[in-house]
Amino acid sequence: MSFREEHELHKRRFGRNLGLGLVLAGFVALVFGLTIAKVSNEDFRVPTQQGEGS
Repeated sequence: MSFREEHELHKRRFGRNLGLGLVLAGFVALVFGLTIAKVSNEDFRVPTQQGEGS
């Protein structure tokens, strides 16, 4: 059982799809990073636990 050689059109289409996928993944990472930067607050501090006698 032999497989036919992949047509040149499919090779070009795969390259285009791979490039588009990488651009889309970069856009998603950019939006995620901007969302994290917007949600996080510079004044945020982890609450410290005060002593029970205070």
